[in-house]
Amino acid sequence: MTSDAARPSQRNLPPKLARAVSLPDFVHVWNQRQGLTTPVLHLSILDWLEQCWRNGDRELLLLVFRDAGKSSLVGLFAAWLLLRDPNLRILVLAAEQALARKMVRNVKRILERHPLTAGLKPSRREQWAADQFTVNRVLELRDPSMLARGLGGNITGCRADVVLCDDVEVPGTAASQAKREELRQRLGEIDYVLVPTGMQLYIGTPHTYYSIYATTPRREIGEDAPFLDGFKRLELPIVDEQGRSRWPERFSLKRIETIRKRSGPAKFASQMLLQPTAAEDGRLNPDLLRPYGDEIALHQAGGHWQLSIGARRMHSASCWWDPAYGTPRKGDGSVIAAMFSDGEGGYFLHRVAYLQHDPRRLEETDAATQLCRQVVGFLRDLHLPAVRIESNGLGKFLPGLLRRELALAADEDWPGAAVIECNSRQAKAARILAAFDAPLAAGAIHAHDSVLASPFLVEMREWRPGISQGRDDGLDAVAGCLLSEPVRLSAQAKTRARRRDWRPGGGGFNADSDFTP
Repeated sequence: MTSDAARPSQRNLPPKLARAVSLPDFVHVWNQRQGLTTPVLHLSILDWLEQCWRNGDRELLLLVFRDAGKSSLVGLFAAWLLLRDPNLRILVLAAEQALARKMVRNVKRILERHPLTAGLKPSRREQWAADQFTVNRVLELRDPSMLARGLGGNITGCRADVVLCDDVEVPGTAASQAKREELRQRLGEIDYVLVPTGMQLYIGTPHTYYSIYATTPRREIGEDAPFLDGFKRLELPIVDEQGRSRWPERFSLKRIETIRKRSGPAKFASQMLLQPTAAEDGRLNPDLLRPYGDEIALHQAGGHWQLSIGARRMHSASCWWDPAYGTPRKGDGSVIAAMFSDGEGGYFLHRVAYLQHDPRRLEETDAATQLCRQVVGFLRDLHLPAVRIESNGLGKFLPGLLRRELALAADEDWPGAAVIECNSRQAKAARILAAFDAPLAAGAIHAHDSVLASPFLVEMREWRPGISQGRDDGLDAVAGCLLSEPVRLSAQAKTRARRRDWRPGGGGFNADSDFTP
């Protein structure tokens, strides 16, 4: 880094020499003209951008804490690129058209007023519009020098040497799974716009646990690799590894603590520490689930059948089906969940299946029968002795249909399962809270790897009682399993409970379950 005192003054340079000016020097001249200094934080970013450009690094991700001036710096970077090569075509993508235009206007202002770019402004007004402009250049190109587009805009047919993705992830594009899928789809179109040797530069902060900026894949939404896998990253949270402010002149430790208190832990972690986190605190934290990968094993011991998961013998099981007939991916989901429990108060959430009927088969088999047959296979595969079915509304006639399909599927190896009809009178949000709160906080819920890779984890992380807009069908099914399981205490816990239990009839009890092969 070069000190401010050693940087070039605001004199005009010949075009050839002007194009040789480094990016930090280019910015210094601009800041000097504006009566500003260049903080060390900005010099770190500018040095990184220039080094990446000169080294040929063309897939870049710049994550810097909120209100650090990163978009302004990237605007100066764009102006510097056009000074070096006026033939470049730069496309700015932002969450909204207005945000993209803001970046273009900023670069126009720099080109108009910077002493080193005086020769770039064109003479024709039509080449100097609000959302696009073309500088004086040698090549005759169809695309402008800089073009602004919101994510919802049309970029088909555009060609660009540089694509600047400036805050494409915001609450409006990341608040739900559907919006996040649309965001990824729109960003995937960059490959058809960018020339083979072109640069992509993402600038922003994470707004969700399922951020496009995450460093690890989110299996539960189908990712095998992070969205920006392979991109060269520069991450600058508001404090460094020693807990010091990265911009002490503007963000003292006292002010940082004030921001932390006002924004809350989740938002502060996301926007200031750059840790992909839900934008607001969730009630159900999936990180409290205890993962396992063992499958169930059914075997005989001492003349009795036993069901085990790994080295633990299971003492009971519960299965809950929350049915729905919606078209696949639309409406309420039809979800069935299976949970086992051991004798020490541990719950093992072994499967959560999101059932769908096939609309192409409706002429031969109706939707309800298709779903019932999937449930039969689910029960048989997991040796489940019974299933509870939510019989409110659409589920009123399903128990009879399911019993019919179970009878048809029964044989010598599997006698079928009981169907228990349940009618939920409690509000769904209250039921989910009552089921999850205590065992989740106690670390008593184990979850199979298949569950952790399913949409169930997304539901947990984004569920907000009373205000959630996302799906909660899996949560409702698992809550049914938890509420229908007997509460079990370890031997030590039972002793403590008897010692101070004032309730009439208090104490532990045993419930036998028969796992018949």
